[in-house]
Amino acid sequence: MTLKQRLHWIFRMALILFILASVAFLSALTAMRYAVQGREVVIPDLVGRGSGDAQRMLQVRGIGMKVEDRIYNKLPVDAVVRQSPPPNMSVKVGQDAYVVLSLGPQKETIPLLEEKSLHAARIELLRSRLQVGEISSAYLTEAPADTVIQQDPEPGTTDVVSPHVDLLVSLGPEPVAYVMPDVTGLTLAQAQAKLGAAGLKASKITPSAIPGTPAGIVIDQNPARGQKVDQGANLELLVSD
Repeated sequence: MTLKQRLHWIFRMALILFILASVAFLSALTAMRYAVQGREVVIPDLVGRGSGDAQRMLQVRGIGMKVEDRIYNKLPVDAVVRQSPPPNMSVKVGQDAYVVLSLGPQKETIPLLEEKSLHAARIELLRSRLQVGEISSAYLTEAPADTVIQQDPEPGTTDVVSPHVDLLVSLGPEPVAYVMPDVTGLTLAQAQAKLGAAGLKASKITPSAIPGTPAGIVIDQNPARGQKVDQGANLELLVSD
């Protein structure tokens, strides 16, 4: 075999190998694409179905179900009112569908919770087959701590959709706040006197050996000067030993 024939044979073999490798790559890519598409399912229409029936419909498709909320609705108790993802949407197997279930038609009247303690309000809602919703709080001088001062929906409401009642609860009078004075460079006695005059007290005093600094001098403080601190806050002083 001449050199020219040998080179021609090598070129043909290389071309054949390239074609075979390309075909194998395209086949693998196509198989992967089909495999990915095969892991997708279409979400069925669950609205109006009972929760058990809806869960079975999802399970046979490899989809989980999570209850996002429960609301009053004309649909029977435990029937699906809303769903996400929506019907006919393609999703990956193993994902979850979120549903809102019906509590049936509203039958309860929102009770009066204002001026009750938070604990008493919780009990009243349980008796009325309702639930505590979001709880917000605020400092109010005129209302004792842990007292409900506002509610949503208002007392006597009957046309609500959600069983949750949001509450605004008093934290009582706002605590007295002070501004942290600068006590560094003072003796410990001077620092304690200055803190006392500001309505504060050092709760932790840590001695530290500082070369060239006389003993009993405040060399650091926490919180720093100018910071807002509440009465009874933990104040720390680092004092030369």
